[in-house]
Amino acid sequence: MLQFLFDTDHLTLFQHRHPLLMHRIAGQSADAIGISPINIEETMRGRLAPLARPLAGAKHVQAYAHLVAAEQMFHLFPLVPFDIRSESQFQQLRAARLRVGTLDLKIAAIALTNRLTVLTRNRSDFGRVPGLMLADWSV
Repeated sequence: MLQFLFDTDHLTLFQHRHPLLMHRIAGQSADAIGISPINIEETMRGRLAPLARPLAGAKHVQAYAHLVAAEQMFHLFPLVPFDIRSESQFQQLRAARLRVGTLDLKIAAIALTNRLTVLTRNRSDFGRVPGLMLADWSV
């Protein structure tokens, strides 16, 4: 049963096999942690940016390898959609002027509408969202 939602920082730690995070994940069922379309958006922007610049040789090959690895990683976790309920929650959060970035607010909206705990190191921003449950598995 889905209980947690990755923030992109924790998803990146997963991709880099952060030891403490990997230990915590190992204790969960396969369907306990999900990703969102926002994680995919942020990750793909980061992986596509180097490919927009002139590259050659090993750096060019490595940039594509990172792109493929990211795409493969997305299939390891259930995808929690940004649906109409998430959109409605997002608009309410935006109207509250919480001084939290747009993409973080979208992740928060998905988590709130699905009653999920966000896995993140970013307590300074996500902590401003009323009712949002947070956990940091990197410590």
